[in-house]
Amino acid sequence: MRHRWRLVILQSVREKSLSESNYQERMLRVLQYIDTHLDEDLSVERLSAVAAFSKFHFHRQFSEYFGLAAFRYVQLLRLKKAMYELAFRSHKQVIHIALDNGYESSEAFSRAFKKSLGLSPAQFRKQPRWDNWQDSNSTLIQLREQHMPMTYQHSDVRIVSFPETRIAVLEHRGAPGLLPNSIQRFIAWRKLNKLPPSVSATFNLIYDDPEQTPAADFRFDLAAAVTAPVAQNEHGIIDKTIPAGECAVIRHTGSDAELGNVVRFLYNSWLPQSERNLRDFPLFFQRISFFPDVPEHLMVTDIFLPLQK
Repeated sequence: MRHRWRLVILQSVREKSLSESNYQERMLRVLQYIDTHLDEDLSVERLSAVAAFSKFHFHRQFSEYFGLAAFRYVQLLRLKKAMYELAFRSHKQVIHIALDNGYESSEAFSRAFKKSLGLSPAQFRKQPRWDNWQDSNSTLIQLREQHMPMTYQHSDVRIVSFPETRIAVLEHRGAPGLLPNSIQRFIAWRKLNKLPPSVSATFNLIYDDPEQTPAADFRFDLAAAVTAPVAQNEHGIIDKTIPAGECAVIRHTGSDAELGNVVRFLYNSWLPQSERNLRDFPLFFQRISFFPDVPEHLMVTDIFLPLQK
């Protein structure tokens, strides 16, 4: 009899675990759907159907599970994508940015943008103010870190022989929050020299952990592969080289918010068991696909850890 009750309890625990897992999967499906359909109607009716929940309870379920109302989450994602397009996609007209982010007109977009950030889209494009966005972006980062985490195994790490690569570099020095301004300057130089990501691989050299480094001391290089020395220029772009050598590499598909966790996995889990030693060159990223050109959860970044032979 006691054995029978033990089996009943174990079965109940399994069913509860499966039920919780199913609930998490359905909620995650909603976040991914929002990511890829920002230009569409994202009403409670549609989102509840994606999750296969009752529309009468979905709003409360979303708020309780994520700590943020569904309409607010959608609004923040649309604003973030619009900000990146205004700042980094200068060829794109404001009306197209508005429509691509679910607004019915440029006027509706301008009202929502100015209400949230205190600037019109045109003002932001001319002189971005990223500090107005920091609190809202922190909310998004925390939500995605908690509910859209990526897990990696040692088998996900490959050892590759990386070729010597000449790079044109803009050295960002200072607060991480000011990095978008450096990105704008770097993009402007790339456009001027006809070196878009489609023809010139994009790299970042990572010298410091932003969570452990004083803002004034933070160092981060923006880089593009080039085949010739960099000509003197007013953008502050200089020559550097990524040396040839073995690297551990892991591919991350997802938001930049998760990159810190992937880096920690390499250093704290993979490296000790690998019995390899690090080479005297910083960790670096190769950007394969970019937000806002692709949804955040579909961004692809290869993370390279230089190794001694």
